[in-house]
Amino acid sequence: MLTLAFDTATRVATAALVQDGTVLGERVSRAVSVLQDADELLREAGGAPGDLTALAVGTGPGSFTGLRLGLAAARGLAFALDLQVAGVSTLDALAAGAPGAVPVIDAGRREVFTLRDGEPVVCSPQEVEPRLCVGDGALRYRAVLEERGAEVPPDGDERHLPRARFHAQLAGPFVPAGEVEPLYLRLPDAEPVSVGSTKLTRERRRWLCWRRERER
Repeated sequence: MLTLAFDTATRVATAALVQDGTVLGERVSRAVSVLQDADELLREAGGAPGDLTALAVGTGPGSFTGLRLGLAAARGLAFALDLQVAGVSTLDALAAGAPGAVPVIDAGRREVFTLRDGEPVVCSPQEVEPRLCVGDGALRYRAVLEERGAEVPPDGDERHLPRARFHAQLAGPFVPAGEVEPLYLRLPDAEPVSVGSTKLTRERRRWLCWRRERER
């Protein structure tokens, strides 16, 4: 099985090409480059898109924009190549890359995404279990976590990245692309808000209010 796996849920996107458990290549970049990364991985392995037999994509939790980009890329590839897709939790992939560690993803709003009793949750950094902690959330809130007795590896430690090789390792079951959904643990910042008969995002409403103040 030749699997292309990628994750765009955090600030750093990862991609990997894995054949029957063997990693043929990996990339670390940004969400907008994930399709380019996939093309380069295939070319370096001497393959073509038609050689792929499955896709694995990170489903978060994480950046709403990043998740949408990654899932759109996975669905586009799946439909074009007639492939099935496995959605893999970004938290589970982080945990797989650091056995025994607590995965911690920066959630913004002074919160983090983590696992509690094996289930994904959003909480404050102070509520994270004080053990070995990995992920961009662990890096951002290192001082808070270490004050509570947690251990956080050095900034450059690769355990802080949700390596796509682990998505391929955890992938399954494979389903039609349309059935793979992102893992959202809270509403996005741009949640639609009804204003009269028009639906506006919160950002749009703030901009309109600012403009009205300027015009007075």
